[in-house]
Amino acid sequence: MVGIKPTELAPTATIKFFGAGTAGCIADLITFPLDTAKVRLQIQGEAKAVDGAKGVKYRGVFGTIATMVRTEGPRSLYNGLVAGLQRQMSFASVRIGLYDSMKQFYTRGSENASIVSRLMAGCTTGAMAVAIAQPTDVVKVRFQAQVRPADGVKRYNGTMDAYRTIARDEGIRGLWKGCMPNITRNAIVNCAELVTYDIIKELILKYDLMTDNLPCHFTAAFGAGWCTTIVASPVDVVKTRFMNSTPGQYSNAVNCAVTMLTKEGPTAFYKGFMPSFLRLGSWNIVMFVSYEQIKRAMTIAQQSWESPF
Repeated sequence: MVGIKPTELAPTATIKFFGAGTAGCIADLITFPLDTAKVRLQIQGEAKAVDGAKGVKYRGVFGTIATMVRTEGPRSLYNGLVAGLQRQMSFASVRIGLYDSMKQFYTRGSENASIVSRLMAGCTTGAMAVAIAQPTDVVKVRFQAQVRPADGVKRYNGTMDAYRTIARDEGIRGLWKGCMPNITRNAIVNCAELVTYDIIKELILKYDLMTDNLPCHFTAAFGAGWCTTIVASPVDVVKTRFMNSTPGQYSNAVNCAVTMLTKEGPTAFYKGFMPSFLRLGSWNIVMFVSYEQIKRAMTIAQQSWESPF
């Protein structure tokens, strides 16, 4: 994402697009249980607030994972994985793969991008990605939040059945449920994640602290994950609650946020913070390290294909 040196091969926009989607899928495969734990912790307290249910079922990241494995089996940690991978191929490809192109658009092709240009590029690709991938996110969250029922009757029989059922029972708008909070959340996440990674990596290379290799990518990705979690956690909790809600439970995302604040207090907006950080931090590390390596490998392969001799 930082300017390419003249001696280096420059990856094309197509390579960045498909490389980002592939890297996003790799990161999801590795970190999905942490994301599922985060969703369960975020919606915990909702039942208590709605119908007065007592007791706390999940405690902490690893406690949540252990409880799910014990009560629902290990496969429950990967509920919604198919929708998650579908989401990354459409979502990460746009928001990450098109970031450099959008940054160049706002800077009119200049290599010296200001912080404002970076933020605008992050907001734009984040919003574009949500508009395209929102149905996959809704289905993913529904599966992650789904607890195995005592009677064995599942809410959805599979990923495609979930798309059909939501569209049939809630209308096409149901597949875009929570789209506005998700756009807000991903505009924030994209800016915090990509801009922070961009700037940290640029500073590391500028002051020769590291070369453009794995330790550099790891450090920049870790910093990006930490900053993103702090900034985006409140919007992420509201997004998860609203997407998982039953029809009529909340009139809109703002009502969801107000209900959380009045019934559960301000700390509700940071429910699942540690799994969010563990997930975002590890996801960023795996994704950015994979992305950089995939870009490099695909660029070299393309160069070899175009110039075999």
